[in-house]
Amino acid sequence: MNRFEPGFVDRVRFRLADEAGPAATVAPWAQRVAAAARAEGVVLGDGPMLELVGVLQSEISGLGPLEALVFDPLVTDVLVHGPDQVWIDRGGGAERTAVRFRDEAAVRRLAVRLAASVGRRLDDASPFVDVRLPSGVRFHAVLAPVASGGTCVSLRIPGRTRLTLAEWQGSGSLHAGFVPLLSAVLAARLSFLVTGGTGTGKTTLLATLLGTLPPDERIVVVEDTLELNPDHPHVVRLEARPPNVEGVGTVTMGDLVRQALRMRPDRLVVGEVRGAEVVDLLAALNTGHEGGAGTLHANSAAAVPARLESLALPAGLTRAALHSQLAAAVDVVIHVARSRTGRRQVVEIAASRVDAAGLVRFEPAWLLSSGGEVARGPAAERLAQRLSAGSAGSAGSEARDGSEAPVVRLVRG
Repeated sequence: MNRFEPGFVDRVRFRLADEAGPAATVAPWAQRVAAAARAEGVVLGDGPMLELVGVLQSEISGLGPLEALVFDPLVTDVLVHGPDQVWIDRGGGAERTAVRFRDEAAVRRLAVRLAASVGRRLDDASPFVDVRLPSGVRFHAVLAPVASGGTCVSLRIPGRTRLTLAEWQGSGSLHAGFVPLLSAVLAARLSFLVTGGTGTGKTTLLATLLGTLPPDERIVVVEDTLELNPDHPHVVRLEARPPNVEGVGTVTMGDLVRQALRMRPDRLVVGEVRGAEVVDLLAALNTGHEGGAGTLHANSAAAVPARLESLALPAGLTRAALHSQLAAAVDVVIHVARSRTGRRQVVEIAASRVDAAGLVRFEPAWLLSSGGEVARGPAAERLAQRLSAGSAGSAGSEARDGSEAPVVRLVRG
């Protein structure tokens, strides 16, 4: 962390906070820190002084002890469970670090300041927050005593690089057999959801897929918190907004979906669905814009209808209405999961069907077998038919001699 004696940095910080008058605003920051250190009876050399300036600067305008972790190019998540429990994820599961906060008050101070930096309230009356920081980092915090072990902070770092399908394949996260299938789903303009658990790479995969679309297609992305940033030249990103500290200024996902429809989208994409915005997702995918997409937390493709039901009922959508909309809205589910080694993997492509009771089911069309190969599932033929119909409406799935296009032959293979 730092090499100063316990309490020294706190005392310097308090002296700086107590400053008043013109000197507090005119004097250079390093000069003020040096003066505060001398007032504590400590004279520092150039090296220690630079370190002290850096420590205090990161506490006041940065991420404090977490700064170095966030700037590590391999880190995707930073998780704080208390002053002495700081964890990171580099893509292979959680790893505990040697980073420590001085005490619980230091963790809370950081969380409150980060929330305030984007105009959000975080205190005993409003003990949790979920926002995007100006740097693009997604910040979530829950204060003690609601978090019984101490203030919890979660930082989700946006992808610094935009992965291609080839890079997904090269990392072992995407079997080569899935690549033409995913490309075919996009080319046929089927509507789809990318599902999986937290940290499985749903948003990253969706961004990768959107980045493969033709450059003349206009993509409009609607999100609660901006995360999707596909490598595509024609993307419009809209972000919802909670009320400010005065309780006004709300912009809902529903508001943004309505605005997006007026922006001539070729692809309408709704980011992660966690609650009542499921109504907005289904509304967006039922507007006649083919090839729409979104992400959803779910344990498996088969569990998607039940997951949507649990979100839709509190939002006032009946089970019958949900399934009626879902049948028309979503053709395909692409499910991603973590392996036992922590690797993120695409494990299934499922196709929808409506059963005799009018309920939507998602059945595997192609899935990753226990042996690590892509295996044909019971819905493979149904998916092939949809790809054929979709391709016929766009690029054409039938060759001039009437034979099937190569991708349809592969899917039916």
